Amino acid sequence: MHKTIVITGASDGIGAAAARQLHRDGHRVVIVGRSPEKTGAVAREIGADSFVADFTRLGEVRALAEALLLSYPRIDVLANNAGGVFGDRTVTEDGFERTFQVNHLAPFLLTTLLLDRLAESRAAVVQTSSDGGRLLGRIDLDDLQSERSYSPVRAYANAKLQNVYFTAELHRRGLAAVAFHPGTVATSFAGDSRGFVRRLYASRLGRAVMTTPERSAAQLVWLATTRDWVSGGYYEKRRPVRLAVDPVRARELWERSERMVA
Repeated sequence: MHKTIVITGASDGIGAAAARQLHRDGHRVVIVGRSPEKTGAVAREIGADSFVADFTRLGEVRALAEALLLSYPRIDVLANNAGGVFGDRTVTEDGFERTFQVNHLAPFLLTTLLLDRLAESRAAVVQTSSDGGRLLGRIDLDDLQSERSYSPVRAYANAKLQNVYFTAELHRRGLAAVAFHPGTVATSFAGDSRGFVRRLYASRLGRAVMTTPERSAAQLVWLATTRDWVSGGYYEKRRPVRLAVDPVRARELWERSERMVA
């Protein structure tokens, strides 16, 4: 059955590669990106609908949700793929640390605004997380915005672990959801970062050992088009990886996020 699949962060990298694969397979793909030029180019290439939203502005996320609800009576898959690692600690116009907002809070807001439509459609939510969250991240409910101590990599890892906790809580609340590690992918996602991370992604040697967006996107496509996975789980290379999630903290993360975007 062909699906209506909304992919954020789809103007480049993994999202764009997944959109192309899904379109070739006959699905209705909805492209969401930050750059009007890049988003429009991918959409025109495959003949897809597109929307522009900057996740550093929650007002644009709310407008995106409203437009999606008006345009699509059914949404089969929401792929929360947008994200990035950044440089110095920056606070958005909404008053939140940028890494936290872009990687967790904005996708949380979009998903919850679409929640009734997703439930009616018996949809799945696919979250692009990272092994960095599993290995380096921690859930500090009293310091979600890295005010006590900040580093670009740690803030990113924490946000990617928050994706996993959000996935588990979505499952507990009755919606099919899954998170996955896409691998270390040769994309531009670290373009706004600094230091080692930026040098790694910009170097010829670093990119030579990374996987391609197309190969990584195949896992997103698999998760979006099958249910051969366990809801609430975390996957790498199409295999479940054990990652302990504290259900009390997952519920509290949801509730605190909800208060932040109210």
